[in-house]
Amino acid sequence: MIRTGDQYRESLRDGREVWINGERVKDVTRHPQFKPCIDIRARIYDMQHDKATQDVMTYVENGERHAIGSQLPFTQEDWKAKRKAVDKVMFDIGGVVTRVGDETVGEMWSLWDGKDILNEIDSRFAVNIENHIRQVIASDPFHVSANTDPKGDRSKRPQDQDPDMLVHVVKETDQGIIIRGAKYETAAAYSNQAFLKPTIANWGDSKMSEYAVGCIVKMNAPGVKHISRTGFAGRAPERDYPLSNRFDEVDTLMVLDNVLIPWEDVLFYQHTRAAAFIRQTLHRYSAFPYVQRTLSLADLMIGAALWNARQTGLDKQQAVQEKLADLAIWREGINAHLTAAIAMGEKSPNGLLMPNQSLLFTGRCHALNNLPRMMHIARELCGGQICVTPDAAMFDHPETRPWMEKYYTINDEWLAEDRRKLLALARDLLNSDYAGHRLTFQLFAQAPPFAQSAAVYRTFDWDQTLRFAQKAGGMSDRIWGVPRKAAE
Repeated sequence: MIRTGDQYRESLRDGREVWINGERVKDVTRHPQFKPCIDIRARIYDMQHDKATQDVMTYVENGERHAIGSQLPFTQEDWKAKRKAVDKVMFDIGGVVTRVGDETVGEMWSLWDGKDILNEIDSRFAVNIENHIRQVIASDPFHVSANTDPKGDRSKRPQDQDPDMLVHVVKETDQGIIIRGAKYETAAAYSNQAFLKPTIANWGDSKMSEYAVGCIVKMNAPGVKHISRTGFAGRAPERDYPLSNRFDEVDTLMVLDNVLIPWEDVLFYQHTRAAAFIRQTLHRYSAFPYVQRTLSLADLMIGAALWNARQTGLDKQQAVQEKLADLAIWREGINAHLTAAIAMGEKSPNGLLMPNQSLLFTGRCHALNNLPRMMHIARELCGGQICVTPDAAMFDHPETRPWMEKYYTINDEWLAEDRRKLLALARDLLNSDYAGHRLTFQLFAQAPPFAQSAAVYRTFDWDQTLRFAQKAGGMSDRIWGVPRKAAE
């Protein structure tokens, strides 16, 4: 059954071991640096029950409602419904969040697509994956994914350094496997479970490895320790930094200190072929909601920049319009790739409708490769005031308020307080520590640029371009190395 926000909060009071700012946290739901994003996730759960949003956020199957984000996608309409739900959430909360569950459950669908490979290894694994997909649909947990290891010296094999640098299996028991190591994971401290996926490891010629493991980790399991980075919430007043205080998704070094994973939670184990397959296909579905979030970020950037240009009367200038057009071109390029990826969707090996892989991954590269440049254009359009404006307290103090009202009031529509709010939003979106963190975070959350390009290389249809050039040049079929029809 779909959960309520309060049920989600209660699920986090489970004795988990969470550390931040040098202290152990007694209750993450009340801690000032975790609470803002927990409240957002709780709001998403409550939107599933709210009559005004329920039909957008849920679907009905066999008389029960389930979260639209967890629904298996078989049709274009399924994907359109997911996209509509994400847009509804972002507008409702008034910002952008990356890790709330719908963007990571798709990684499990990629595993399911590889069931033939997994069945060659151990038929239990494919059954475990399908069971977990069904459990997520039925129980509506906050499901994330354990992303990357500390890694250590990447020039060495895992076995040639501290073995705990990469997550590995140290023992098998009748109950399951025991794992050690660590993973960096956003939202781990306030989620329910994670798909622990294999690292991009130097396997060499090894067919079997204790480091080739994928499993479900419960966040309150004995031996799981959440060591979190300090958050942005509370560093400065919310009126001055409205995004930092509400939308900071705290990242965690999740230490796995001899954690027992029951056999039913083991998704694959030992075979490097399975691990390599999973890494290559991991973002087959999950890249879509990630890129859609970048589209929401683009809308926020354009809105902040355009309001600034309009309130100061600069939106009529050709040079300003050109920069706004650059932002619009970037934004619509993201939108076009997302739309086309669904319109040209492909059947997956397991019968799901996956977004057209070439269009999806080229769209991701378009969105993220251009993000730093687009942020700088938005900074230009917002002007230098985002880095020099005094804080909200100066707009309140009786001795300084008259001066702030004098120099920040533009006209009868744009009074000083609204001008201050816009500049605070733009500063936090584009120019703050939080803004820099979010930009760098894209290298972690959506894979590094080389991996994004590698996904494009694997999914682009190179043959059609080769055939076109062959025909245009009148070249022989011999250049294919096999008869033309066999090549096709």
